[in-house]
Amino acid sequence: VYLHYFKQGQPSINWLDPTFAGMRLVIGDALHSLGDLGAGALRLDANGFLGVEKSTNEGPAWSEGHPLSEGANQIIASMVRKVGGFTFQELNLTIDDIKATSERGADLSYDFVTRPGYQHALVTRDTEFLRLALNECLKVGVDPAGLVHALQNHDELTYELVHFATLHSDDVYAFRGRRTRGGTLAVRVRQDLLDGITGEDRPYNKVFTTNGIASTAATVIAGALGVTALDEIDETITRQIKQAHLLFVAFNALQPGVFALSGWDLLGMLTVDESQIMHLLATGDTRWIHRGAYDLMDSDPDATESGSGMPRARSLYGSIPAQLANPNSFVSSLQRILSIRKHYGIATARMLDVPAVAHKSLLVIVNELADAKHVLVLNFSEEEIPAIVISQHLVPGSTVMDMTTEQLLGEVSSLHSLLVTLQPFGWMSLLVRDPVADEDEDGNDDEAV
Repeated sequence: VYLHYFKQGQPSINWLDPTFAGMRLVIGDALHSLGDLGAGALRLDANGFLGVEKSTNEGPAWSEGHPLSEGANQIIASMVRKVGGFTFQELNLTIDDIKATSERGADLSYDFVTRPGYQHALVTRDTEFLRLALNECLKVGVDPAGLVHALQNHDELTYELVHFATLHSDDVYAFRGRRTRGGTLAVRVRQDLLDGITGEDRPYNKVFTTNGIASTAATVIAGALGVTALDEIDETITRQIKQAHLLFVAFNALQPGVFALSGWDLLGMLTVDESQIMHLLATGDTRWIHRGAYDLMDSDPDATESGSGMPRARSLYGSIPAQLANPNSFVSSLQRILSIRKHYGIATARMLDVPAVAHKSLLVIVNELADAKHVLVLNFSEEEIPAIVISQHLVPGSTVMDMTTEQLLGEVSSLHSLLVTLQPFGWMSLLVRDPVADEDEDGNDDEAV
């Protein structure tokens, strides 16, 4: 429609034309949400599919990445910005598409690349694919500060890995010591997730069509830990799940961008037994198993289902009031992570480097803050690891401070490296300040050596 009007030589768009009825409806709904309901942001759901056109050879319709969908995105996003709101898009396409739309469409994009990546790292105890995905973002030019890094939401764990399976299917990547094409890489990562999270020995997680896996964050971790039945989860396993869950939080919250989590995360919810919701699963939509009812404030402890009839699922961590009374709880630990994120301005930092690591279970991210460097180190295994962090962005002689304890840990060595020890499923957030210039007798500033 956009192209039609310009081809016809129209100087402007006539919004009263019936052709634009659908767009007027969308914008009217957006303005209602922002102006009347008080929303500050709008989620553009599957907005890469706004333009659909029949193919000329009786094949599948042209949907993803259609020029009309790009035009519609620009119009909706710009209209929302005009009234003081912002948008983020659920665009499960390539990293290249995310870059293109971020330049002229929605303000933020859902992070579809690293979400399966960090879960794959836990399942395999190997961060290689996660590091590859992060470096691919840096290579294409997608700023992590423009992404929404999320834990569980209402949808499945999407593992299509469209970037590698479509546009870059013939590109060659170094993976597990071999040269691997993108299409093959996507298949292997998906299979690793299927083997590590689903199957007869992990029946509490279910495959959802070809898109991903129906699961909660807690049951993804349970699967990675080898739990075969949710009834096996005792206090010891709960502590392990909580620690790995906090590792997920640290990865998502302590990098540039938006951090998102749900009530299912806050309470450590498990999936619902399929026997309780067979009527909902009859159509094949397995996602209902991870949408169990929960009670954040423990307002009705005896309730067994929600007002709409959704069965109440099992919570591993307990209500928010109970967790706030325990300094070691998930929510109390989450508070400390978010305070670090806010105090040091990590959300608006710039990612500089995702370097190679000496141990396959380690992940290192180097960010640039306003006046310092930020180094995030994560351990995706259940063993203690002495970690050597090496990055050319770390200046020798820089001081290293633990953001959590505010204790000085030493200095960056002449090899641009530092050494820390990580606990099982542990993480460290480090502040690295460049050496202060010394003033010599002549009043000149000399760099400290």
